[in-house]
Amino acid sequence: MKDTIKRFFKAVVATSAPYSVGLIRLMVGAVFLSEGIQKFLYPDSLGVGRFITIGIPFPEILAPFVGVFEITCGFLMIPGIVTRLVSVPLIIIMIVAIFTTKIPILINNGFWEMAHAARTDFSMLLGSLYILIVGAGGLSVDKVISCKIK
Repeated sequence: MKDTIKRFFKAVVATSAPYSVGLIRLMVGAVFLSEGIQKFLYPDSLGVGRFITIGIPFPEILAPFVGVFEITCGFLMIPGIVTRLVSVPLIIIMIVAIFTTKIPILINNGFWEMAHAARTDFSMLLGSLYILIVGAGGLSVDKVISCKIK
């Protein structure tokens, strides 16, 4: 059992990606960290109020829940701590955001207005997917940890 956990953890932190992945990690982490903080700073426009406007169920519970995940995962993403693991909830958040906010724009206002409104969402989704696939990169805590696991 201990070997299975060790192998799983090593797979999560393993990376052979170049150092430049740190730039994508920094971008993704900083945007999510900022957006999560803003859900608490501006609850009427970016937190609970926004969730009510777009029809998310249980907005008083889900807005802070999402905000905490964005802050935590964004914070861990920046230095590259369990990066693959923290990219998964960020991918889920972005898929939900696209379906709840951008698909209605597509239906009501057309492709180009949706494309304009969705540029950050698609960038965050693709950045998070990329990091899930390649790992944290050379300049990361994950790289240091993976080198120490035998």
